[in-house]
Amino acid sequence: MKIHSGTMINKTVSPAAWIKYFGHHNGRQKSDISAEKPADYDQVNLSELHLGSIFDDGAHAQLYHGNYKNESVAVKISKVPEDYEYDYTRKDVPLLPSWIEKQFYQEISILSRLDHPNVLKFVAACKQPPVLGIVTEYLSGGCLRSYLNKIEDEHEFVPLPKLITMALDIARGMAYVHSKGIVHRDLKPDNILVKEDLHLKIADFGSACEESHCHLLDDIAGTYRWMSPEMIKGKKSYNRKIDVYGFGLILFELIAGTIPFKGLAPEQVAFSVLNKNLRPDIPKRCPPAMRDLIVQCWSVKPEKRPEFWQIVDVLEQFETSFARDGTLNRVAVKNLTYDHQHKKRFPHWIQKVYPMHSDKLNQKVYPVNAT
Repeated sequence: MKIHSGTMINKTVSPAAWIKYFGHHNGRQKSDISAEKPADYDQVNLSELHLGSIFDDGAHAQLYHGNYKNESVAVKISKVPEDYEYDYTRKDVPLLPSWIEKQFYQEISILSRLDHPNVLKFVAACKQPPVLGIVTEYLSGGCLRSYLNKIEDEHEFVPLPKLITMALDIARGMAYVHSKGIVHRDLKPDNILVKEDLHLKIADFGSACEESHCHLLDDIAGTYRWMSPEMIKGKKSYNRKIDVYGFGLILFELIAGTIPFKGLAPEQVAFSVLNKNLRPDIPKRCPPAMRDLIVQCWSVKPEKRPEFWQIVDVLEQFETSFARDGTLNRVAVKNLTYDHQHKKRFPHWIQKVYPMHSDKLNQKVYPVNAT
């Protein structure tokens, strides 16, 4: 789901109009849910939820700015696809396609157990078909895509210190997500939200899945410009490294100030990445150390891509180097393979991912594959 910071669509929903969706619909009982339901999550108290304007209207969901328990929130409501044929008079026809319900439960199952400063905060959910709603915190800064478009329109570039800070926000959020055994599967600027202070949060877990379940999925998730070669090819053996590939493309965007493969249609991108190993041309102004990191992230071989905890480590070195002399010359990004030095530093790094929960040290975290 794309989130834009542009002008809101002039459409509001009153509390009465909102509540009428729940319970019976034209005399018909609520449909049974066949998709897997998460056991524990906060359910919306409808009397305290008020919807305002729509600020994004996508193919499968609408996003509303709302208020819940006196807090500003975003409400994502699934909608019936235009090509879905149903008859409210028939009880044997589901109100919503099963895949929408399954995706809804998958998203709240994942979001409800994530808690990190760089991940969008889950608030509550509502499951009364035909209305399936997810309530999250609201970020007024829009998405990173809108921020980068504005920078490009003004013929400017993201200053290197701010670029490093933004990259760290993304990497820290994704390191946490991966430590939970979750693969995002659609990491791109459209799915990264901007706070008022320009810090970032990972959002839109509609395509996310448990890494242990990746081989069971038949769909190809993601967007071609940021999609890894193994995902484009349709391999079921992909893993969390598809997110690292997408991160490499995001780093390129932050440096170049433009979308990857500009001038090519999405299908052309997919063909060229898969058959020609095409990657965008990194601008000459990119510091060599940053260039090395980008190239490793978008390596054609997943096992050659670093883990996010290693990326955090490198970006923190960038931050320290720039603070000392205004350059990244003090940092040499060698091949980020799993060695004894990384292993010794790993417990210290994981404490930074979970700064307030020492018990998280016992959570499962994936080491980098040896090469």
